[in-house]
This record gives sequence, structure tokens and C-alpha cells, in this order.
Amino acid sequence: MNLKEKIQRKKITVGIIGLGYVGLPLAVEFARKGIKTIGIDTDTDKIRLLNSGMNYIDDVDSATLARVTKSGKLHGESTYDSIPECDALFICVPTPFTDNKEPDISYILDATNGIAAGLRKDHIIILKSTTFPDTTEGYIKPVLDNTGLKVGCDYYLAFSPERIDPGNKIWTTANTPVIVGGVTKKCTEYATLVSKQIVSEIVEVSNPKIAEMEKLLENIFRSVNIALVNELATLCDRMGGINVWEVIEAASTKPFGFMPFYPGPGIGGHCILIDPYYLEWAARKYDFQTHFITLAAEINENMPYYVKDMILREINKLPIAMMDAKILILGVAFKRDVDDTRHSPAIRIMELLMEEGLQNLMYNDPHVPFVEVNGNRLSSKKLTPSLLSNSDCVVITTDHSTYNYASIVRHSPRLIDTRNATKKVRGKKGNVILLGDGV
Repeated sequence: MNLKEKIQRKKITVGIIGLGYVGLPLAVEFARKGIKTIGIDTDTDKIRLLNSGMNYIDDVDSATLARVTKSGKLHGESTYDSIPECDALFICVPTPFTDNKEPDISYILDATNGIAAGLRKDHIIILKSTTFPDTTEGYIKPVLDNTGLKVGCDYYLAFSPERIDPGNKIWTTANTPVIVGGVTKKCTEYATLVSKQIVSEIVEVSNPKIAEMEKLLENIFRSVNIALVNELATLCDRMGGINVWEVIEAASTKPFGFMPFYPGPGIGGHCILIDPYYLEWAARKYDFQTHFITLAAEINENMPYYVKDMILREINKLPIAMMDAKILILGVAFKRDVDDTRHSPAIRIMELLMEEGLQNLMYNDPHVPFVEVNGNRLSSKKLTPSLLSNSDCVVITTDHSTYNYASIVRHSPRLIDTRNATKKVRGKKGNVILLGDGV
């Protein structure tokens, strides 16, 4: 049986390196299709949970995960010992940036070295981690080539960007179109064939660099447009008499040429915050400055500072010492209805408030039981009328759908809404301070 037939008949073994928000859903999807799947992660806690059939990511169906682990179609390992057993390998590891906002692809290189130690003929390697153009060919390929095997003949290498949207119940790993760019045509062919075992729509591009840049474009498009409305929101606050949310709602009635984006306390998650800096770093090697893109990223990064100032301004109106003020943050996940706190603007706001000397910080988040803020471990408080009424300032930073906003408005003496979550229930009480309201 040749490699193509082996893939088509689902007789392959798939290895997923990195079992986070990208890797675990991918592993479960392959296993759900009846394909033997091995999850690899250096986090032994994840491996323990996985092999016990226990889910740790909201986007994964717990019953499905339990079923595929019990059947033996999916199991986890904390070493690279099973690399030779795998036919296709997906790299789904984090790609953070350094304190200087330069790319950190050390996780990708660690995974590549792990693969290289067990690389064999007919291996298919697919990088899914978001990164800068030329990572696949400029960093992964040389390591694999050092084994003596030749890309496109002995092994096959491609980039296929992840398109995970945490909390999205409509577009998932199973039905979101996949981009594939191989180093050679054969690489693209085999990477596409493997991906088609779980996703029906595959879009092939000419090479990995196009696929890598395509992923950056997806996220930078959002970063730039969010920055635009964030800047407009702060301008409306200064001008007075202009509600940016109503402006956006009115503009959205145009049936062409406009796509609504909304302001907020900042951006979070793994990609949108980081990707502009990945591209900026890559561009510098070509004596090119991404002025527009970098400026948009800076505007978004400044929003937690803006919200912090809103909070301090409201506290200054009260007859209490600043350091005695009780602040309640509602929502610390980076977006609605998820448990993901990576680069959460809410946590950044809390850090900034602590740096200003405010110590009476509390939070509630139905999805996040505890967080670390400046070395302090905080636990989510039960959201009650008493908690709201005894807080000097309540701040909505994440608009979870389970919140009872009418109750929040009714019991909060002073409420800062950074998401327009109280639009339908604000009434005329006058205790709500809305980001971008222009009042």
C-alpha cells in the first residue's frame, strides 16, 4: 500500500505536537474520524488528563474526547518516542513574543528537533502554529534536511495555519476551510490529503510563505480595524455628545463597503495581539517599517491604560482614599463565553490598578475560577447583589452572555461598561459610564 492509499483508507497514524487550544481539537477530530492519533505535549498534566478521558478545553466536546480515548484512537505522550510510528505530524505549539516584542519560535524549534530525531521516509510534517513568513522553509526545513532526507522526495513539509476561534460554535476545526502551502507540489498534495480526512474544503496556495503571510493578514486585518474603532471611541469621549456605538450601528446599515468592528478594553488571545509584531520583526530584515500595522497594535495595547484612567477618574469623584476603593472586574477571559485568559486586557487592567496602589481588587468570571495578577492569586467571587452594591466601581471588561446585566446595572453604584453590554438595560439611572459614549 502506497502513502496515498494509506491516507485515503485512514490507515495512517497522526501525531499532534502541542495539545492546547489548537492541538487538542485537531487531535480529537482525527480520532473521531477513526484515525489513530497520538498527542504529544511536554505538559504532563495535560497528558494525564487526556489519557484519563478528561477534557480541559471548552471548545472540545467532553463526551467525544472520553469516547476516543477509551476506544484507544487517541492517547497522549510527553516524549517524542513515537515519532517514527506517526505518518503525519502536526506542529501546534505556542509562538509567543519576547519582552522586546520579537518572535519566540523556540517551541517550534524544539518540536522540529524532536521530529528530526525520529524522521523517516514518507513522513508528512505540517506546521500550524502562527508565525512569520519563511519559518517553514528557513527554520524547520534546514533542521530536517540535516538528517540526510530530502524534502519533496523522502519527507513532505507544509504550512497550514490554524484558524481556531475560541468559543465559536458555528465554525470549528471540523468545518473551517483550511489553507495549505507545501514546500513542493508533492508536499502540498500529501498535506492536503491528510487534512481532507477531517475537513472538506482545502485551499492550496503556491508555497509556505504565502500561507504564513495569509495567516498574518487574517489577524492584522482585525487588529487594524479594532484599532480604528478604539481610536474613534476615545475621540468620541473627548468630543462629547457622540456615542461611538450608535455611530457604528448607523454605519452598519450600509449594505456594501462597510464591516462593523467594535471598541473595547483592549485585545487578547494568542494571535491578534502578537501577529503585528511578528510581521514588524520580519519586515525589518528587508529594511521595511510596518508603520501603519505597528501603530494599530500600539493603539490596541494602550486601551487597558485608557480604561484604567476611566476607573481612576470615577474613584476620584468619591469621598474615599484611592487605595481604599473596592473595584469589581466582571469578566477576565479575553473574549465572551470562553475560559481563555491569554493576554487578557482585563488582567492587564488589574495589573495597572495594582501598580497605582489599588489593592481591593475583586473579579467574577463564570468561566475562570482563578487568575494570577502581579504574583497574586485571585479567585472568582460569587456575583451577588451584595457584592455589586458594596463595590465602589464595577467594570464590565468581558461581556459574557450568562451575566444578568439588568441586575448588574440595578445594584452597581457606579458601573463602567467597556463592551456596551448594558445597551438594552441602562435606562435612566445614570450610574453607567460607557466607553466611547461621549458623555
